[in-house]
Formats: sequence, C-alpha cells, structure tokens
Amino acid sequence: MKKRIAIFASGSGSNAQKLMEHFKRSTDIEISLVLTNNADAYVLQRADNFEIPSHIFDKHEFYKTDEIIDLLKNLDIDFIVLAGFLWLIPKNLIEAYPGRIINIHPAILPKFGGKGMYGDNVHNAVIAAGETEGGITIHYVDENYDEGEYIYQARYKIDKNDNLEMVKFKGQQLEHLHYPRIVESIVKKIKK
Repeated sequence: MKKRIAIFASGSGSNAQKLMEHFKRSTDIEISLVLTNNADAYVLQRADNFEIPSHIFDKHEFYKTDEIIDLLKNLDIDFIVLAGFLWLIPKNLIEAYPGRIINIHPAILPKFGGKGMYGDNVHNAVIAAGETEGGITIHYVDENYDEGEYIYQARYKIDKNDNLEMVKFKGQQLEHLHYPRIVESIVKKIKK
C-alpha cells in the first residue's frame, strides 16, 4: 500500500511541482492531495496537470475546526509537506501528525527565519546583511515559524554582484534538487 503525502502551498508551487514529478512513477509513495489557502494559487493548476485532487480552505476552517484533519485522515494521508505555505500550522494539526510535517525554508536557519520571512523577504534580508552564502533548510514543523528540528541544510555562494533574481535562482536550484529526495527518505522510514 502506497504511503500518501499531502502538500500545503500558498502560491506558485514550484517545489510542489518537483515533488509531483518526483513521485509520479513511485511504486510506494504518492502525492494524494494539494491544499491551499489561496484560491488563485498557481499550485492548483499544477495539481490539476498531475490529476491530483486539491482543496481550498479559509482561516476559519484551518484554525477553528478539525475539518482539515478529518479530510487528511479520510484520505489516509501519512505525511504532510509544506511547499511555500505561509500560515502557521495550528496545534491540532501538529498533534494529529507528530513528526510527520516538514517544511523548506529559503535560508540557513536560524538566521532569516520567523514570521514574515518567506520568499523575496528572506532573499532581500540575506542580501542586505551582506552574506557571502545563502542556502536552504529542510526542517520539521512545530508551533512556531521556522523553529522545528533541522533535517537538512545546503549552501550556495553569493557573489558580490548577485542581485535578488540570482540569489533566488541559486536557492531554488537547491530546493528543487534536495527537497524531493529528503521527503522520500523520510517518508520511506515511517510506518504505515
């Protein structure tokens, strides 16, 4: 029986796309659901392209009810992957999936993490700080932004002439290379 992953995303979903591609032909793991808090998110089109069901939810459903947990349980979801999802994960969801929710952050944590630190905000902060290297952190999710236990970090060099687009590009290359592989290694170890 395949292990089933749900992806939470808020925007374009380039990491979600890489995960969908990676697991498309897997015999033991599948992307079973894409969830978003943004009805206009391009990740919905990506999910549709792979014929993966999706669900759009609002703050009330996410924070004030157990409807999302019920949906995940009804679909036998084993693991949750955040891929550009911007809301803090509520305690009830963390308790329903202990040690089974991971996220990717576009910097070497603990630097440049926390509320509001996502996407270009992170890259601009890294550039403004004069950092000579950037990177990614894959980590478990807890009740605080970007504070869960680290699973994997990778770095890239920032040249003094690198602009926002170049820094973002270098980071995304690492995300797309490592996230599917790390997700697979973790999901393979969990008990069904």
